[in-house]
Amino acid sequence: MTERKFAIVTGASTGIGAELAHIAAQNGYDLIVAADEPLIEASAADIRSHGGTVEAVEADLSTLEGVDTLLAAARGRQIDALFANAGRGLGRGFLDQDVAEWRKVIDTNITGTIYLLQKVGQQMKARGEGKILTTGSIAGFMPGTFQAVYNGTKAFIDSFTEALRAELKDSGVTVTCLMPGPTETEFFDRADMLDTKVGTQEKDDPRKVAQAGFDALMNGSGHVVYGLKNKLQVAAAHILPAGMVAEQHRKMAQPGSGES
Repeated sequence: MTERKFAIVTGASTGIGAELAHIAAQNGYDLIVAADEPLIEASAADIRSHGGTVEAVEADLSTLEGVDTLLAAARGRQIDALFANAGRGLGRGFLDQDVAEWRKVIDTNITGTIYLLQKVGQQMKARGEGKILTTGSIAGFMPGTFQAVYNGTKAFIDSFTEALRAELKDSGVTVTCLMPGPTETEFFDRADMLDTKVGTQEKDDPRKVAQAGFDALMNGSGHVVYGLKNKLQVAAAHILPAGMVAEQHRKMAQPGSGES
């Protein structure tokens, strides 16, 4: 009997991460699913319905220690795929944000993520095979008025993933960046953005977004932007002056811009 493949999915308690984990389990992966909240246990229980083993790890992935806790749970097993999806949002004006809050965004979205990528990537490169998916965002192409720190972190991840992919060319390790637009998840509630236009508008289905990311990963693609509207926004962001894009973002993310 062929041994099942093994993957780690972070940010898997809800949203895109949970859907990625479901899809991976349906495609024959044993899993470690991780998040920084107790809800990860319930998510793991749901994912087990597809068969295989699913271990839940509750850890603060904004810290190196939290990432080490996650990796220790693998117990040396070969990691065939990594879905580095953990992320945190933060809305409202930067000068009004608490230091601890914006540091948590940076440490979750960047520091913890790239530490995890380095640790797993080293193992994959050494054996000459493996697949890595990061969750970036189309927000990374836009100056994030009233989401300045979040958009900045996603610009980093979008860029970093492309660079890492190029460094690992011909190594047997593929690196893919999923770049979603606004998606129907807990993100906007947790980011305190339910009174904004983007927080109240219709959003993409997280299952469809996750499927697009999984398919791109399996195909070895460099990146994927889900949905025509999001693709048009990315194209416009490349053409329009940054100041104009920043003003467009203001209309979407400014507090009080949502439907009453």
